[in-house]
Amino acid sequence: MSLIEVNSLNKHYGSKRVLNNLSLSLGASRIVGLLGPNGCGKSTLLKILAGLIADYQGTVRLDGHQPDTHTRSIISYLPERTYLSGWMRPIDAFALFTDFYSDFDRQKADEMMNNFNLNPKQPIKTMSKGMQEKLQLILVMSRKAKIYLLDEPMGGVDPAARSMILDVVLKNYQDDALMILATHMIYDVEKIFDEVVMMGFAELIMQGQTDQLREQYGKSIDDLFREVFRCSVSL
Repeated sequence: MSLIEVNSLNKHYGSKRVLNNLSLSLGASRIVGLLGPNGCGKSTLLKILAGLIADYQGTVRLDGHQPDTHTRSIISYLPERTYLSGWMRPIDAFALFTDFYSDFDRQKADEMMNNFNLNPKQPIKTMSKGMQEKLQLILVMSRKAKIYLLDEPMGGVDPAARSMILDVVLKNYQDDALMILATHMIYDVEKIFDEVVMMGFAELIMQGQTDQLREQYGKSIDDLFREVFRCSVSL
């Protein structure tokens, strides 16, 4: 049974079409790479799945439900930009998540904070973008969710930190869950993907199992995406 079913999904911002008749089915126990350039609709799709955008056309089902209180309780969402108040410190954010989410594991959060060398009492407004992203990742991965939605989790960190972030994702990801990781930095992360969904601007270009796509096309997912996306632009 699929955890996520999307059928004929359309979304506009004014006259601009952001998602065009997109259909998608994703099951549990896998990490899915949602791949595409900036502005192609990845973030909008994740916001719809997270229940943050409701004015769309088409059908969306998560664990058999339309986006509602149930789906929000099983989704752990990392947005592209921080939603935490600048005055907050990691310990404040941990306390907030402990109050809001029964599946939040405070011990796991503390361990990840130590591994990332974050100061538990440093105000978020004084943190670098990379430090803020690490804190958000800690909050998301410390929950025992059914669905994880990560929107560009490594956009503000240096290359040396990306390997550590991938390790955190793999070690703390629930094996029976579904994770969707949206990124345009495919080369750095394709090794962790079981499946990939490739998006051009507003449209689904390709979906498939990672190993099968590599074997079929004889190239890496990064090289394949570059080739497919160039073709879609030329059309």
